[in-house]
Amino acid sequence: MADGLRERERLRDLLGRHVGEDVARRAVDNGVALGGEVREVAALFVDLVGSTALASNHSPEQVVSLLNRFFAVVVEAVAASGGWVNRFEGDGALCVFGAPSEQPDAAGRALAAARMLRERLGSELPELQVGIGVSAGPAVAGNVGAERRLQYAVIGDPINEAARLCELAKRRADPVLASGAALERASADEALRWRLEEQTMLRGRAAPTQLAVPAGERTGEPGAPLTSPAQLVGAPRRITP
Repeated sequence: MADGLRERERLRDLLGRHVGEDVARRAVDNGVALGGEVREVAALFVDLVGSTALASNHSPEQVVSLLNRFFAVVVEAVAASGGWVNRFEGDGALCVFGAPSEQPDAAGRALAAARMLRERLGSELPELQVGIGVSAGPAVAGNVGAERRLQYAVIGDPINEAARLCELAKRRADPVLASGAALERASADEALRWRLEEQTMLRGRAAPTQLAVPAGERTGEPGAPLTSPAQLVGAPRRITP
């Protein structure tokens, strides 16, 4: 019996390293089945800038070592805010807050993680440039694939918007961009650490996205009060990352 319990814990630990502790716990305790449920989530995408040049100027071993250092910071910063890495995508990562379990202030946690990532990567890995995008809203979270091979995934508009914001952030001086939807869902304390900017029309989206950037931490400038997209003046700019 003791051997069986140890083996069960070892398998859960290994599974948790691959799919996340909460997902692994649910799978071990309740089994797995295809399907999902709608949850209020926040998504954070982080991706390296210039990964092609990185691979051409370094040996494969050096690239893997650098990526592992990068991902270690991502995992630690996201976990410190209560989120987890849903998947690694080459030289980027999708991080989720609010799934598989409900989470108070998922949007605020994701925004805080984005600010922490900016600071830590800037100080610990200054040789790397990144883009970070954050969005929030309803999404479907659950197992997709086939009965013999499945994956826990979070699918929905906030995931797509966060990915587009990440791409846009790569071309800006400050590497972090969030959506107005994320600020509207965040706690007041976290929202005040951000400043609203213009609307943009991101590629593949039917409605403009309100942009927000971290504010006040480096310049002492307070964050702007939240403003709904309907109150903004001027037409949105179309940007196609």
